[in-house]
Amino acid sequence: MKTRIESDSLGKRAIPKDAYYGIQTHRALENFPISGQKPKPAYVEATVQIKKAAAIVNRKLGLLDLRKSRAIVGAADEILRGKLREWFLVDVYQAGAGTSHNMNTNEVIANRAIEILRGQKGDYSIVHPNDHVNMSQSTNDVCPTAIRIASLMLTEKLTESLRLLEAEFRRKGKQFDRVIKAGRTHLQDAVPVRLGQEFSAYGISVQKHRAAISAAAESCKELGIGGTATGTGLNSHPKYRTLMVNQLSKQLGIRFAKADDYFEAMQSLRPMVALSGAVRNLAQDLIRIANDIRLLASGPKTGLAELNLPAVQPGSSIMPGKVNPVMAEMLTMVCFQAIGYDTTVLLAAQAGQLELNVMMPVVAYDLLEQIEIVSQAIRSFTKFCLRGITPNEKRAKMYAEASMSIVTALNPHLGYAKAAEIAKESLKSGKSIREILLERHLLTERQIDSIFDLRGMTEPGIRS
Repeated sequence: MKTRIESDSLGKRAIPKDAYYGIQTHRALENFPISGQKPKPAYVEATVQIKKAAAIVNRKLGLLDLRKSRAIVGAADEILRGKLREWFLVDVYQAGAGTSHNMNTNEVIANRAIEILRGQKGDYSIVHPNDHVNMSQSTNDVCPTAIRIASLMLTEKLTESLRLLEAEFRRKGKQFDRVIKAGRTHLQDAVPVRLGQEFSAYGISVQKHRAAISAAAESCKELGIGGTATGTGLNSHPKYRTLMVNQLSKQLGIRFAKADDYFEAMQSLRPMVALSGAVRNLAQDLIRIANDIRLLASGPKTGLAELNLPAVQPGSSIMPGKVNPVMAEMLTMVCFQAIGYDTTVLLAAQAGQLELNVMMPVVAYDLLEQIEIVSQAIRSFTKFCLRGITPNEKRAKMYAEASMSIVTALNPHLGYAKAAEIAKESLKSGKSIREILLERHLLTERQIDSIFDLRGMTEPGIRS
């Protein structure tokens, strides 16, 4: 393998001649052969957007000449179009704060910019990773800013997934409104409900989580870029902060704002914790909903079987004809993982000290992975499961009519104690509630028909 020699403050290394990375990335590859997991594409894109914006702003401020600025911007644009992604190689678990990721980005952009200027990779006299690509920046303000930007990019996709999920639940709510079924509390018989009411409630829950996630994401629009190493802004132009926020807003189509306090923006990972927590809260409700659907679809012969789920794959390697609720199972597992990621984000956020939180690399991966997998899982669940769900109306009605808890409708007429006595007798004797009421001459046929109108029992009111 042909190599080139690069040097840094620690010495020299032989770098593959064709590599777009440099010595600092090379050292990171030596030091951190941990998981094989590479930075999320959104994190790479967000970091490159910052480098592009800085090159434009520093040129406007007269700190970077036009030729270098254009080369850096050109290299950045190529990466944003999907090129050179294979050179972002540093493991997720790396040096604290994300210095290795930042330098990986600086080196790839620098070496491509050098080529654009007709130089050879590694000739940093033309474009330098630190002096030019990283001008006016520090890992300490670049990485938290990149996490915020990447989070917003992925959250937009998540909220769209949630819109589709919400709309489908609401559609099913209307479609299933005619289906009367037994309600269940404590997994025991309860008064009747409509299947549409259950599904409409799922839609409302999703809508509220979508609003909460969007609200949490708003805090990520406040950027601390320009704080440089500790929040003081050392080595950056006084106008750099404002121009960077304006340039990033222009590039990404998101209205960013300068941090109220640059020290706080670099010390605290509060926005990431809030967003991760909002996704975690969504995850716990999605688990609940997925489990409801699995339970209602249990069977088909020995379970509740009130729902029919679309068959998307054979369910057993040994039991012929078995079909499992695989999409609901998948969604549940993804949500378990999302809750685990949130725990890591929380622990990492509280582990910062003084002017910096060095645990940002794991936050950058776990938060973005959390948002991404939940979004993708929701889309697959909506497409391959929810849209194809149909009700087993006969089964649902049978359970509703057989439920002991329909005696609740007798409370206003006979009192709680008498209604409970009738329920116990029905369970013990096997007689229907109707039979017992007529035998005891407690109510007439007409009164019984009115009181035990199942549809009526799913709405407010006292039946008489």
